[in-house]
Amino acid sequence: MKILKNFLIGVLAAATLSINSAMAEVTINYANDWKWEGPAAAFLLALDKGYYKEEGLDVSMDTGKGSLDAIPRVASGTYQMGFADINSLVKFIDANPDVTARAVLMVYNAPPFAIIGRKSLGIATPKDLEGKTLGAPAPDGAYAQWKAFVKANDIDASQVTIENIGFPVREPMLAQGKVDAITGYSFSSFINLKANNVPEDDISVLLMSNYGLDLYGNAVIVNPQFAEENPGAVKGFIRATIRGFKEAVSDPEAAIKHVLNHNDVAREEVELERLKLAIAQNIHTDDVKANGFGGVNLERFERSIDQIGDTYEFKQRPAAEAIFDGSYLPDQADRMLP
Repeated sequence: MKILKNFLIGVLAAATLSINSAMAEVTINYANDWKWEGPAAAFLLALDKGYYKEEGLDVSMDTGKGSLDAIPRVASGTYQMGFADINSLVKFIDANPDVTARAVLMVYNAPPFAIIGRKSLGIATPKDLEGKTLGAPAPDGAYAQWKAFVKANDIDASQVTIENIGFPVREPMLAQGKVDAITGYSFSSFINLKANNVPEDDISVLLMSNYGLDLYGNAVIVNPQFAEENPGAVKGFIRATIRGFKEAVSDPEAAIKHVLNHNDVAREEVELERLKLAIAQNIHTDDVKANGFGGVNLERFERSIDQIGDTYEFKQRPAAEAIFDGSYLPDQADRMLP
């Protein structure tokens, strides 16, 4: 009888181990949009503290080269999930209807797209750009919204000189007065200008979301085939990520340590400021405070797709539901940030 009991205990233990192993076998390769900086703290926190592991996931995370970078990686299936600009995803899906990805968790409720100028150079409002020179890297996500920004603010674009400049020289050129304003991500350009000895009170940040654009920003995206085959894994990844954002919003000083764990050259004070700016301007917006983190308002999203049409000629304009799938999100009450 004792032998049988021990045998059954062994079988039960083996079965439990087998179940746990099966859960851990769901692998997710995640492609970030950029290198590890402050705004990525929530993802790295969830990784370091084992929140993905608790969901039965084996997650690895790689850096990227820009807000477009993760889309083809995820659409091709090389990566199961990633982080990318949803406006670029709209265009990608329109251009590549057979090789696609879907957004499942909105992170930047308001995108960081901005025109950044200097008050000493006469830039304080959108109309001030007339008669000035705007430095804009051709592949920049913020510059991609230029035509929509012009339309929303009644700017005479013929009176604005656009100078195509490289990313590395963008802020230095503005600091040197070689251009009057630049396009960029608000939290990065602001910090980079300060690093180039531009006084904080001389920097004017014109967030496009404050000047007529209904656009959303970066979202977690997923390969549709992977999501269809592993819906529980997608839900688990989202739950763990939301845990990370709750902690990052509650205690950014602790969260930023996880960025330093993954980026040896990061400076804590710089990345903490970058994280706090992203939380205040892009993540924990009034909309998110009222309606919860991670979802989208479909009516607003439809308007934003119309505004994308001001900068891009659709082959066949996609509907909002074809871009964002909210079915993997937890209930609203579980998505409220502190």
